[in-house]
Amino acid sequence: MDIYKFAIRPLLFNVVKTDSEWLHQQTIRNFSWLSQTGDRPPASWVNQRLKQSLCLYDSRLEQNLFGLNFPNPVGLAAGFDKDGVAAGIWSNLGFGFAELGTVTFHAQPGNPRPRLFRLPLDKAALNRMGFNNRGAAAMAALLAEEKQKLTQPIPIGINLGKSKITPLEAAAQDYLDSFRYLKDLGDYFVVNVSSPNTPGLRSLQDASMLSAILDLLQQENTTQKPIFVKIAPDLEWSAIADIITLAKTYQLAGIIATNTTIRRDGLKTQIIDQTGKSPQDEAGGISGEPLRDRSTEIIRFIWQQTQGQIPIIGVGGIFSPEDAWEKITAGASLIQVYTGWIYEGPLMVRRILAGLLSKLEESGLTSINEAVGLQTKIQKF
Repeated sequence: MDIYKFAIRPLLFNVVKTDSEWLHQQTIRNFSWLSQTGDRPPASWVNQRLKQSLCLYDSRLEQNLFGLNFPNPVGLAAGFDKDGVAAGIWSNLGFGFAELGTVTFHAQPGNPRPRLFRLPLDKAALNRMGFNNRGAAAMAALLAEEKQKLTQPIPIGINLGKSKITPLEAAAQDYLDSFRYLKDLGDYFVVNVSSPNTPGLRSLQDASMLSAILDLLQQENTTQKPIFVKIAPDLEWSAIADIITLAKTYQLAGIIATNTTIRRDGLKTQIIDQTGKSPQDEAGGISGEPLRDRSTEIIRFIWQQTQGQIPIIGVGGIFSPEDAWEKITAGASLIQVYTGWIYEGPLMVRRILAGLLSKLEESGLTSINEAVGLQTKIQKF
């Protein structure tokens, strides 16, 4: 029996009704301890038990993409480990890669609390965190120190955002300043221009604004680190097509589809307990199951428009092996989870990986790479 799903989660979510952000802080604190003291007892013993329980290794799940080796296609999405304090633990929890951040050049507290809410009826979360983090310099110092004692067996990405105090017209320089601090410490980088929680940020998805950011980053990117752009699910098809063109022009490694949505249609939750208001009256982005179908549509669109030539990392509403398979066969080479992991618990990654292996066998395929875009190839968008 899954103790988390049937005992711990109901207790924390429904009985005690633990504050979402407080619970996240306690979890990341424990993971940080395991990461930073993982080479000695008792953390080393705990880490070994985690590996045995949560990891699944199979060569059919491996991929080499944009010069990096991924032991499996399931990654941790940005937002969980904002400051990189637990960078060394994620492989022990079964993940094939992990994305740190979002980090900004200037340290910032984020938006006023409360700013993170569970919507259990919708298997969703609403957040308006506002890129709370210690800043790029602090992350760089921590990762440089950790790099001396940890050998991370999975790719580690770093998600870059714009500092709230930086004017939109100076956004490109702000991203560049963060990249300069961190460029030798991440395996890949993500330009986040799609969070709804920093004023004006989504306007940076406009072709001219995004072009300025990518141009500066690629000039600085002398070691050719893979760079992605993360897009919103609320963009029109024409705007997504413009971003695809920019991805080709600036030789990006790929596109992450998608960030949280500002749409509220179809939600079952009427009132958020912490505020007494409906989700429609609360600012922030929705993640989880309500995002699933739209993010898959965008993955399919990108794959078709690029003939599968631009790698896609799919994120949004992944809770099960079926959800993961849908994203991959729509065109995602890799997938990321966050909200689903919170609801389903630490065994979720292993369950998804086992389910993907079963899907491969049912489809007569020998590797996960063969499944990428499989359904999109035979469907007309």
